[in-house]
Amino acid sequence: MIEIKAPEFPESIADGEIAVWHVQVGEQVSRDQVLVDIETDKVVLEVVAPVDGHLSEILKQAGETVLAEEVMGHFVAGEAAVVEAKSSPAEPAALAVTAAPEADAIVSPAAKKMAAEHKVDVTQISGTGKGGRVTKEDVLMAVANVTQAAGAVGQPTLPVAANEATGASDRIERRVPMTRLRASVARRLLEAQQTAAMLTTFNEVDMTAIMELRSQYKEAFEKAHNGTRLGFMSFFVRACIEALKRFPAVNASIDGSDIVYHGYQDIGVAVGSPRGLVVPVLRDADSLSLAEIEEQIRDYGNRAKDNKLAIDDMTGGTFTISNGGVFGSLLSTPILNPPQTAILGMHKIQERPMAVGGQVVIRPMMYLALSYDHRLIDGQEAVRFLVTIKDFLEEPARILLDI
Repeated sequence: MIEIKAPEFPESIADGEIAVWHVQVGEQVSRDQVLVDIETDKVVLEVVAPVDGHLSEILKQAGETVLAEEVMGHFVAGEAAVVEAKSSPAEPAALAVTAAPEADAIVSPAAKKMAAEHKVDVTQISGTGKGGRVTKEDVLMAVANVTQAAGAVGQPTLPVAANEATGASDRIERRVPMTRLRASVARRLLEAQQTAAMLTTFNEVDMTAIMELRSQYKEAFEKAHNGTRLGFMSFFVRACIEALKRFPAVNASIDGSDIVYHGYQDIGVAVGSPRGLVVPVLRDADSLSLAEIEEQIRDYGNRAKDNKLAIDDMTGGTFTISNGGVFGSLLSTPILNPPQTAILGMHKIQERPMAVGGQVVIRPMMYLALSYDHRLIDGQEAVRFLVTIKDFLEEPARILLDI
């Protein structure tokens, strides 16, 4: 019998929470198949099957806290024969839900338990988990849809057990606990506002030169770099790197009563994931080409959507770029990512009438916002830093000429 243990967590993470078991007791699995997801303050970690075999016992149920290398269950190598399901006392009740029609549905234990509480027929729910597995989030969505349908039509139209009488009103409230990642993000953002003397300065940039350069070379760029597309983020990352070299205080951090000046530029790029906002880091971004920057950002975005980012991907960083423009934001004030002392906010590109050389012309404009820690960065330094980024973007040749 093999012990299924939680992985060893980094020093910055004390414990994790069982998010979902992807297999049931007695279910045959192959080597490296995902058994369970563990949600930490930063990422979701996967624990895989060590060899071909089956799960014989679950010791930690979904929602329970686990420490590093704590035993979560037992695993037996080889094919499963008639397996006696040895699980915690809470599991049989969850497994008993809709037992008859569930032959085709793969349902996590947490989802079964929630389905039992809300009298939801899991066989009628389309699973979004791996291999079509019905997860707890799928059940919550089904419950919410039933509630909406009940308020609009008078009776539910989505999967509810046949023997359940529904008298749902249109003023239903649903209380769910925060995920660990969401709670961690909330705590860090509140900490940033309470500890830093945060201030935001704004400017706007004419994107004409970048857009023309991108339009002229995007096809050649894609062919030369194995399909990597030329976007806007690489220009912003490169402009920030050059500006950080000229203003080292913006690339520094505060550690107690000391100022730590970093002789490198590790640029964090905020990306959205199904579980919340995450900030993977471009290590030694100064040494990366535009194509390498674009490729890494695309890779981080794909892995964030699949919850595949590792803890090392999001550790550190000396400066952060947040692009709310991809969601249509025209203007915002980004919040610092401690212990960093500045963050740049990008926004939507929008055509506006501008006065150029005494003439009114239509130009693609973007608002830029720089939030900074006034304890370390003076106002004039922050303004000059943002103007430097603006100059690099409006005249990209400056980056090549180092002027």
